[in-house]
Amino acid sequence: MKDTWNDRYSQPAYAYGTEPNQYFKAQLDKLSPGKILFAAEGEGRNAVYAASRGWSVSAFDTSSEGQKKALRLAESKGVEIDYQVGEIQSMDYEAGQFDAIGLIFAHFQADVRSFYHRQLDSLLRVGGVIILEAFSKNNLAHSMKNVRIGGPKDVALLFSIEEVRSDFPNYAIEELSEVETELSEGLYHNGLGSVIRFVGRKQL
Repeated sequence: MKDTWNDRYSQPAYAYGTEPNQYFKAQLDKLSPGKILFAAEGEGRNAVYAASRGWSVSAFDTSSEGQKKALRLAESKGVEIDYQVGEIQSMDYEAGQFDAIGLIFAHFQADVRSFYHRQLDSLLRVGGVIILEAFSKNNLAHSMKNVRIGGPKDVALLFSIEEVRSDFPNYAIEELSEVETELSEGLYHNGLGSVIRFVGRKQL
């Protein structure tokens, strides 16, 4: 998958645009700035937005091309982000380091997704918030009608409410829903899609 993402992100245009995901933006704007981590952050649109709002931003992805684009975007906006390349297990973050975690279309491989979510949970302080938006399993029907909506074509990579609830059992749920929404994000998220949205506050 690393080669796939490097190929996509090596193109001149930003694959998903330079503006933040609208759901993420709306949720982040409710919070006081602190330290935030973005997993699978791609070309940095959400990380750069958070930095512009006064957050101390860390991010990682397996794509070095994504990192290059993210750092260019940050420079163009006059902000700084700490963006590392690699898998979560190779990162040097500390337990409880972050006040918030952004998971925006972070579709990890099915056999490691729950492990990654547990690792991310360990990096969030008690009382910290996870903001997640990702394609639901029902998005397959939308992508068959409109390839421009994007999203994984393997149902195992897509999300359900039950899976999110299972992966984050120690969270007070502020929102956990499946909704149909119109996306307009760069070249690859365009049209009506089905997403899971989750905002949870860590309790233990």
